[in-house]
Amino acid sequence: MTTNDPWLATGHLPDLTLVMPIFRNGEIVAIAASVAHLPDIGGRIRSADARTIFEEGLQIPPTKLFRAGQPNELLFEMLRQNTRVPDQVVGDVMAQVAANELTSRRLLGLMDELDDDLSNLAATIHRQSEAVMRERISLIPDGEYHGEVHPDGFEQPLTIKLAIRIAGDEIICDYDGTSKQVDIALNSVSNYTFAYTAYPLKCLTSPEIPNNEGSFNPITVTAPEGTILNPRYPAPVGGRAMIGHFLSAAVFQALAPVIPDASQAPSGSPLWCLNLAGEHRQRQFAVAFFLNGGQGASTGQDGISCLSFPSNVSNTPIEVMETLAPVRIERKQFRPGSGGSGARQGGDGQDLAFRSTADQPITAAFLADRLREGPAGILGGGPGATGRVTVNGDEINPKRQYQLQPGDLLTLSTPGGGGFGDPEDAESGIHHH
Repeated sequence: MTTNDPWLATGHLPDLTLVMPIFRNGEIVAIAASVAHLPDIGGRIRSADARTIFEEGLQIPPTKLFRAGQPNELLFEMLRQNTRVPDQVVGDVMAQVAANELTSRRLLGLMDELDDDLSNLAATIHRQSEAVMRERISLIPDGEYHGEVHPDGFEQPLTIKLAIRIAGDEIICDYDGTSKQVDIALNSVSNYTFAYTAYPLKCLTSPEIPNNEGSFNPITVTAPEGTILNPRYPAPVGGRAMIGHFLSAAVFQALAPVIPDASQAPSGSPLWCLNLAGEHRQRQFAVAFFLNGGQGASTGQDGISCLSFPSNVSNTPIEVMETLAPVRIERKQFRPGSGGSGARQGGDGQDLAFRSTADQPITAAFLADRLREGPAGILGGGPGATGRVTVNGDEINPKRQYQLQPGDLLTLSTPGGGGFGDPEDAESGIHHH
């Protein structure tokens, strides 16, 4: 079964979720699942300026991709007909099929080797993970802690308000007071909101234990329906990272006063993504390139330059960019001094400049934020530098799609990370521990 329904799966249409039952002795004993971000899903190329989900591409309700071992040719035909690079899209889907089949073979092999269905083992891992998580939460003083961050939005900044209540061995995160959902693609569905709230909480409390249902049972996340963190269908959600990646900053800001040793200043995220699509030499192309800002500093170390957080996306190499798209990279370098000051310095962002070598105009769309306000420092640290996007030296609004003409020079400058602690502590050799 496959779907890209944002509210059922991972939050936007390019992510295809593929689920396969695993049978043993005629019974379903497990589920193999994979998610892949496809190179294209049709519609407008991914950008913030879609007004409804219907502009964002092909919506696939839960549908059988294979039936009795045979491919659902109609669905594959739909994918081919509605995407700009059908061979790449179908190739990625079949790679997901192979990944799920490998998972099935390896799991069944382990079950046969142990002569066990592993249900007791799974229950034990969940139980132990939950026990450790609850123990760590109980070490945080009971009370209510607050964080607030302000994404750029479109024309006006947005507000994310977070109240974290610690009650014994449970955490309740409430986003009441957050901005209403918007008619541009900056909305984060509730499952994405939960994921990017639970992740920094786990970083703060028990990063070394396995990730599973047990480790997240003590965490409750609520956001009022109709807000940017729990939008109603058919809200546009393609740029959900532009909101969801701010949640770790709100969590760390709220809990840094009581868990300073594990907290981190905000990074130069949300991760920056450049989407290019068009035609060159009579061939269609659609690509997504990533470039990261600086990591926020923490009590034990300076932030790392050009490192994505809270996502795990790496910077796209120059050679890959120039191979997959008609561009020539003219500059890719650190932005010295763009990290925030502090007892520990924030990591630096980067400058990337390329010229379009296409034989006709191509469409560029961006996922870029923190152009109004750089990542704040925490516990006395200074903010990181803001980001900037220019075409031929003129600033543009990266929340809109843009037509790059042949020879145009596009420059992206990513934000630096926030600093940690009072800068005077660094000068005197004192660090927070």
